[in-house]
Amino acid sequence: MRSSRARFVSLLLFAFLLARVADAEPLAGGGRHLTKDERWMNQRLDHFSPTVSLLRRRLLSSRIESLDHRQFKLRYFEFLDHHRAPDGPVFLRICGEYSCDGIPNDYLAVLAKKFGAALVSPEHRYYGKSSPFKRLTTENLRFLSSKQALFDLAVFRQYYQESLNARYNRSGFDNPWFVFGVSYPGALSAWFRLKFPHLTCGSLASSGVVRAVYNYTDFDKQVGVSAGPECKAALQEVTKLVDEQLRSDSGSVKALFQAEKLRDDDFLYLLADAAAEAVCTR
Repeated sequence: MRSSRARFVSLLLFAFLLARVADAEPLAGGGRHLTKDERWMNQRLDHFSPTVSLLRRRLLSSRIESLDHRQFKLRYFEFLDHHRAPDGPVFLRICGEYSCDGIPNDYLAVLAKKFGAALVSPEHRYYGKSSPFKRLTTENLRFLSSKQALFDLAVFRQYYQESLNARYNRSGFDNPWFVFGVSYPGALSAWFRLKFPHLTCGSLASSGVVRAVYNYTDFDKQVGVSAGPECKAALQEVTKLVDEQLRSDSGSVKALFQAEKLRDDDFLYLLADAAAEAVCTR
């Protein structure tokens, strides 16, 4: 019994170790982030609420309450060490459905240095510190959509371009902008180029999920192919053992990772995603 439990724990730790190793390797010569200094801008909550002039507001005073001009604080980051000021390009790194805590020291840092680019990265609405509401009720979540996120990026792009112009005491100038994203941010990157071709010179959409597929199992199949037969077998055994342990004593396995408060399905998602991300980011 002890040997079985020890083997189970070892395999489980192996899966999480893969993710930690993949996540912990910055490029040589630097830390994991180029910067974690937070900056803030006022972002519009609903980009599709009608706007009216002051005169029309007076004429339509009885309808003013139906117009939504609320704003929220959107967090973003900038890194200018490689920027060829004042006319060098700007690389916009799109954050997705997670907390965006800085600009990572990865391939974009290499490209920025090579091309003399500024790096900027706005956080996705509702994630990290950029949530418009304290309570995520169904009513409050109605402003969370990829369409709203696309317009967030467009507004941010204009806001930051104006801040660059003010910094260099000029007006009406546009730096060359390029957008980058992976997975869901990859889809946003592709859609941004399609929706706002006048705001960007190009887009890199890595693994961009531009077409929704219900019950998409090919992703997991590719994880198995990329991991190789031995690693795939180990991951499958981890999944089987965790399923069995959750059915008999869910508290003990989650306690190993101080995850007692997680529901069983959330814990399984955490385990599966840790392994998948480790393989996909190698």
